[in-house]
Amino acid sequence: MNRKLVIIGANEFQNQLILKAKERNIETHVFAWKDGSIGERTADFFYPISIIEKEQILKEAKNINPDAIVSIGSDLAMVTVNYVGNALGLIANSNESTLISTNKFEMRKAFEENEIPCPKFIHVTEKTNLDELNIDYPVIVKPTDRSGSRGINKVYYIEEMEKAVKEAIGVSFNKEVLIEEYAEGREFSIEYISQNGIHNFLAITEKFTTGEPHFIETAHMQPARITKEQEERIKEIIPRALTALKIENGASHSELKIDNYNNIKIIEIGARMGGDCIGSDLVQISTGYDFVNMVIDIAMGEKLEFSKVSEPKVGLIKFIFTNKDYELYRNIKEQYREKIYRVSEIEEVGSREVTDSSMRFGYFILSCDTIDEGINLLKLDLE
Repeated sequence: MNRKLVIIGANEFQNQLILKAKERNIETHVFAWKDGSIGERTADFFYPISIIEKEQILKEAKNINPDAIVSIGSDLAMVTVNYVGNALGLIANSNESTLISTNKFEMRKAFEENEIPCPKFIHVTEKTNLDELNIDYPVIVKPTDRSGSRGINKVYYIEEMEKAVKEAIGVSFNKEVLIEEYAEGREFSIEYISQNGIHNFLAITEKFTTGEPHFIETAHMQPARITKEQEERIKEIIPRALTALKIENGASHSELKIDNYNNIKIIEIGARMGGDCIGSDLVQISTGYDFVNMVIDIAMGEKLEFSKVSEPKVGLIKFIFTNKDYELYRNIKEQYREKIYRVSEIEEVGSREVTDSSMRFGYFILSCDTIDEGINLLKLDLE
């Protein structure tokens, strides 16, 4: 009898998980809102149920009787993964871990209690009187329960605060917001995989963004340009942070900043694989480890194995915001086709304003021999 895997989400990023499971002859049962996503076509069985409808998904999952449930790259999906997984006795993180790893306010409290370095913060609701707050500007305003740069703004003056808080509350599910200290420095994400509470380092991703006010990612690169001292400090902090969030099984994606004095502050941690193809593609390119298969192994209860399936190189992803980005892709395709690892579907560029990561027009992934080669091909701004 075929093993069965429930997958929460059907978009381009989740499709890498669907395809990998099918390569292993694992029957895929995919749940997502029906909107034409690629996973609707590639899944063995597709269920047009929103990923947040965890009770409906649990009801269907009981009929499926899966061997495992999993998702990659989505905080919202992980709420359902852990809820259904715990209800069915499958491998998952606890519901308590779900709360503190998907709500930025609960996460900040857990970090403070465990002396994990993070920005100072103020918790805000619709009832908060902003005029009574003691705020040292500039600050970042963000919803406590969203990702993908939604509702994030950098605020310099009190006159801008009301508008920023209103925008963040507008996209927040629980109508709560964090006003947090703006952390200076270069931005990185740290990719780990855990099994039974043992945390294993995989990679460090260097991140490039649009900058203020929304800080939307424009590109990622692995391995990152980072010192050995910085790497060792990261490897000391992140496992403690994962334990503080009670993350025991599966992938994790930690975002942090390092300033000019090597001070590290964790911005947030997701108990899931990094989105934007960080987990699904860049980790395998830069380490040789099949990260997606490793996530499936853990969900299926198999012993985690670290075996390289390819020779490590430099992995980069570039997101398309403008016609200039698209022309860059076309030039690379014409002159350096062998460097292109994978390309997404690309929508009509310029058909809308890009105000968060979900509104970008597509992306392309490169596999290069050196960091300098990748930076030069993508013409990355290193300032």
